[in-house]
Amino acid sequence: MTTRELTEAASQRNASAVSYHFGSREGLLLELLARRGGPIDSERGRLRSELGPDPSVAELLDCLICPYAEQLNSDGGRAYLRIVAQLRGRFAAWRVESDVETTRNLACILDELETVPAGSDLLKAERVVAMIMLITATNAERARRIDDGADPGLPHAEFVGNLVDMCAALLSAHGH
Repeated sequence: MTTRELTEAASQRNASAVSYHFGSREGLLLELLARRGGPIDSERGRLRSELGPDPSVAELLDCLICPYAEQLNSDGGRAYLRIVAQLRGRFAAWRVESDVETTRNLACILDELETVPAGSDLLKAERVVAMIMLITATNAERARRIDDGADPGLPHAEFVGNLVDMCAALLSAHGH
């Protein structure tokens, strides 16, 4: 999307407003991600703090997935989910490119989950990136179906439970 298309979609007349307020389209994107991502990350931290020192994989995945999937319940949240899924080319570098203030709890939970797979550090990192892709793509597709007025499939709680199960299986799969 061009800056002009962006300003038109926002019903703005000044095409330089994006640059003025955010520095660039990239700056606008980072601001959008931080505004939605900050509260999601806070909720992840709150959920994690309620668990003991040795949580199960499923409990950690609940902390990760539930606040994210809650975004399905609003128009803005679904737009956020769909935008994040479009950034999948950046997932491998998420720790470097993310805003530390809005991903602190995400990073802690992923660090804990990265210890689950057996194998090399490279294998563990690959599994976590694959899990992030699964979470984001699955939620984005459900958001698209909801926005299109189509049947989203499983009821929300079953959708989340199934996603937790799939992620747990991905992390614990035995390598060849």
